[in-house]
Amino acid sequence: MTAYDAVVLAGGAARRLGGADKPGVTVGGRPLLDRVLGACAGAGVTVVVGGRRPTTRPVLWTREEPPGGGPLAALSAGMRHIEAESTLVLSADLPFLGEPTVKALLDALAAGGTEGVLCTDPDGRDQPLVAVYRAEPLHREIALLAAEHGSLSGLPLRLLTQELDLVRIAPEPLSSFDCDTWEDIAAARARIREHGNVLDEWITAVKDELGIDLEVDTGVLLDLARDAAHGVARPAAPLTTFLVGYAAAKAGEGPEAVAEAARKAAALAARWAAESGEAGSS
Repeated sequence: MTAYDAVVLAGGAARRLGGADKPGVTVGGRPLLDRVLGACAGAGVTVVVGGRRPTTRPVLWTREEPPGGGPLAALSAGMRHIEAESTLVLSADLPFLGEPTVKALLDALAAGGTEGVLCTDPDGRDQPLVAVYRAEPLHREIALLAAEHGSLSGLPLRLLTQELDLVRIAPEPLSSFDCDTWEDIAAARARIREHGNVLDEWITAVKDELGIDLEVDTGVLLDLARDAAHGVARPAAPLTTFLVGYAAAKAGEGPEAVAEAARKAAALAARWAAESGEAGSS
């Protein structure tokens, strides 16, 4: 994947949310800002433009001057701290943005000679805050706009994007879903609780909360929990998976240690169940 830095815009008045701290609003138990930061965890430098707040990983904070100058002024403030040749630009209210979309943007930029790649939403509208740009033309056009208008405060982003040679991609429909209203927040919260999404969302939230960066085969652990519950006793399921995690942490070998501990515990549960069956038939 192409090396990149990231600028996340986390300011704004959130008027349609009644002035609530939108980046701090939770969806699936995680602040919107942390969800976005998780999607761009591969950035060399991540600059967040907005008021300081606790985050699950370190970021560089900055503000546009004066505050409240709009997205173009905020982007300019963030770009002052960028070092990589490519800059991922995101808003802080994207609950469903994931690493696959970030990778798709970066791959599309690397594949062509364009100055940037941005997402379009399901209605075909450009999303300039779900995009990656080459840093040099971005700096150039921001400087030209500042010189032409005397200030970037209050200027719309389209003045910038219309001057750049851009490619558009259409990722998964929800990637660019943003939360501007409480209705949007409610829809996002309902979406992640749907049967097909809730387990992955919960596991991601737990790893984020505990600071764990570990890919584990959840199917193996679920099978183990089922075997322990059925072959031993229902309370054995959570206790067994806890012990597997503890053993893997002590081994310190990442996913392989989890898989090996789960294999041993599953084999034990199978033997236990077999003995129970034999006892019942004697």
